[in-house]
Amino acid sequence: MKVVMLAAGIGSRLGLAGTDHPAKVLLRFGGKSLLQYHIEILRSHGIDELVLGVGYHRQDIDREIVALGAQDFVRTVFNENYEEGNIVTLWTLRDELCCDEPVLLMDADVLYDEDMIRRLVHSSHQNCLLLDRDFDPGDEPVKLCIRDGEIIEFRKWLSAEFDFCGESVGFFKLSAEAAKKVIAQTDLYLRQGRRNDPYEEAIRDVLLTSPRGTFAFEDITGTPWIEIDFAVDIERANTEVLPLILAAKDNRPTVMMIDPLVGQEETQSL
Repeated sequence: MKVVMLAAGIGSRLGLAGTDHPAKVLLRFGGKSLLQYHIEILRSHGIDELVLGVGYHRQDIDREIVALGAQDFVRTVFNENYEEGNIVTLWTLRDELCCDEPVLLMDADVLYDEDMIRRLVHSSHQNCLLLDRDFDPGDEPVKLCIRDGEIIEFRKWLSAEFDFCGESVGFFKLSAEAAKKVIAQTDLYLRQGRRNDPYEEAIRDVLLTSPRGTFAFEDITGTPWIEIDFAVDIERANTEVLPLILAAKDNRPTVMMIDPLVGQEETQSL
């Protein structure tokens, strides 16, 4: 399975001093960049390839890939119009999503516990979103609304009656068919001039027009994660979320595995 990740944005809402702040995927937490966390987690859960949609400071991202020795795992696709909406980056990645295989579509600006990827990869649902019930119900989070066990809304603002709702993590497991439909809807948005619409709107259109049961969710409430949008998120990631992630990793059982090529033991978290 391949991961397609949106990492082109400027991150203007971070409010960092100057105009030359790092790309968000290069922000460092506990001595590692977000990109390094992504690579380590995705590799450990059997992902074959990570494709990054890049724009802002793409040369720095390329240098980080080389520094991490990850050229055999990570490819980049450049969106020259990265200052526009993230839906343009999604369109730039259309060939990667329309690959006739299931894919994971992910936001790059998330620090998270690896159990999220395990839940997503091994979900029994072909098309799956992650939902966290423990969230601030303001205007910022993209929300998943559930009624009778089905997703009936996926948006920042709410207009439907629901049994409960939660925040979307921004990680999506898509079947080959669903991925093609999302790209077709993205094409429609761009032809309509809607280049500043959030890319989630294209996913929403496909989700809400698909037959009942096509899309489902995994409830990851209690699993530590944070999306890095504002300066306060950087602080919280360092002081609150990363310690929880490291504690979860320390408490996770491990197994000893033998590499058949070199005959050496490796320890992996479950």
